Formats: sequence, C-alpha cells, structure tokens
Amino acid sequence: MKHCFSLLAAGILTVSLAYTASAQTAVPAAPATTSPAQEQTAAAPVKVEAAVLPPKKMTAADYKLQVQTSDKVLAGNPKNEEALLARAKAHLQLKDYPDAIKDYNAAIKLNPTNTDAYYNRGLAHLKNEEITPAIGDLSKVIRLRPDDKEAFFARGVAKMQMSNNKSALGDFAKVITLDPNYADAYEYRGICYASINKPKEAQKDLEKAVQLNPAAAKSLRKYGKK
Repeated sequence: MKHCFSLLAAGILTVSLAYTASAQTAVPAAPATTSPAQEQTAAAPVKVEAAVLPPKKMTAADYKLQVQTSDKVLAGNPKNEEALLARAKAHLQLKDYPDAIKDYNAAIKLNPTNTDAYYNRGLAHLKNEEITPAIGDLSKVIRLRPDDKEAFFARGVAKMQMSNNKSALGDFAKVITLDPNYADAYEYRGICYASINKPKEAQKDLEKAVQLNPAAAKSLRKYGKK
C-alpha cells in the first residue's frame, strides 16, 4: 500500500485546510506594555490572523512565524485554545506531527466537543503512521457528524494502511453517497477492489476517477485491467 500512502501524503493536508475553512481561528497578539492612558482607551485585545488561510498560499516561513506568535500567547496563557489550535495547525503543515498531536491533545482537553480538533489530530496520527489512534479520532468525528465525507475518506485511507480493505470499501462508498463527484473516493475504492480480486469493480471505479480527475490515470494503469 505504499502507493496509497504516497497519494495520501500529496493531498490529505489540502483536505484538512478545506475541512476547517469554515471554522478558522485567530491567535491573540502577545500582550504589549501600555501606558495608563493607553489602557483606558483599549477596548479589546488586538488579534492577528495567524490561523486564517490568506488568499495567497502560506509558506513554511509563515507557519514558523505562526508557531512563534502562538508561543508568545501561550507563554502568558497556556490554556488559550485559539493559540493551541493555531500552533497545532502550523506544526501539522510543517510536518511536525508529534508537536501537532501534543497541541491538539491540549486543545481537546480544554474543549472536548471540538470535532475539527479531533479530525486534524486524526490526520496528524495518520501522517505519523499511528493508524489505530487515527482511526479512533476519525471515528469520533463520524459519530458526532455522521455526514462528514472528509472524515469517512480519511478513515478509509487509514484502514487501507492496516490492510483492512474490505472495511475501507464501506467508508469510500459512504463518501460517494455523500458526494458522487468525489474523485479520490472512486480511486481509493478502485484500489481496494483490485486488492481483493474484484477487477470489474476496480476498473469501473478507476475509470470514473479518471473522468473526474485525470491524475487518477496512474492508478488506473497500475490497478486496472491488464
């Protein structure tokens, strides 16, 4: 399944960004020293957009700066959930998976109902090849949001890493039910079918994947009918 994991590495974090686009957080700026007069006119703490994905693509330097900004906030308030989530996201994008998991652990302890945190921690575990906890987190998201196609997809990929392809088929089928144009779900389900010796089903799914995303042609050549 190395090919599958390389596909995952190429695209799963993009999925993560799309998944959390509607629930972005901002990191409060680190406290600044002010005069008494300034304190009287200060209505609220200044916030900086450290976790919000800007119109242009963030670079590694941007994410490193996001970590530094969050560090300053957390030095003054270790229980600042927004800063923990922002730093966790930056660590995830920088491929610092153990640090991302630590921050998501802390954020979830503060807010056990944050499904985005469970989802992204699941991705961090998956990217760090910790499959069992990844499936646990993704299953938690699915229990709380049973129509979450991204969680079903990521859990299906995790099951493939455990060679549990028959169970993964069900997750990819659910994704396709929720979104009939989800190209990656057809591609991965096709690979699963090929692995359990169902070439007709594999061919059908892989051809559909190519229709939706020409880049899936590589999988069709590798796993389709010879």
